[in-house]
Amino acid sequence: MRRTALWQFHPARARPSEALIHDLVKQQLRQSVAVLTAVLNDAGIHESVVAAAEAIAGAMQSGRKLMVCGNGGSAADAQHLAAEFVVRLSVNRPALRAMALTTDSSILTAIGNDISYDDVFARQVEALGVEGDVLLAISTSGNSKNCVRALELARRMGIHTVGYAGNGGGAMKALCEINVIVPSTITMHIQESHIVLEHILCMVVERCCFGPDLGASGAGPAASAEG
Repeated sequence: MRRTALWQFHPARARPSEALIHDLVKQQLRQSVAVLTAVLNDAGIHESVVAAAEAIAGAMQSGRKLMVCGNGGSAADAQHLAAEFVVRLSVNRPALRAMALTTDSSILTAIGNDISYDDVFARQVEALGVEGDVLLAISTSGNSKNCVRALELARRMGIHTVGYAGNGGGAMKALCEINVIVPSTITMHIQESHIVLEHILCMVVERCCFGPDLGASGAGPAASAEG
């Protein structure tokens, strides 16, 4: 039986200097900004986000839905993004049909226990997906097995596939009709760019569904910072 090494807190007298900690903060911010700047300057990423938004809007206008999946921080992104569609991003408007495949603990644990964790998303796609839906898989590595299996099944079912990844796209790249790939291999920086690009995705879908003037004067108040 493998035992986890016990870690001990450093005594207060051994804490890093205040200057060192401040340097760490600035260094991490510079790295985050550098990745976001690379995203800002990558027209291919912008085109992919717009293409994904148009596909999602088209599905929703045809009575279909968006399904979103991911693991860990990407699971949090999945339900965050679904909430933005169902509720609102920044402007009051009708609800948009979206669901995260990461939230039902009974379904997730039953599939993981009785079948395989690799199938936790594919099984839900099989049960809930219909031809013309869109599946958005989020994976910083692009190699999450359960996302890959869900994408494989979605393609066989006639469900459109979109991937948000980093690391060059990983195994998901070949399975997605549209890829939004952050130019980084550092998980946290990929996640930081993902959430920005997910918000923009929702914003573009809103404009595709309700018109480019959504949010203009008289079109509904901007959302406050309640969440």
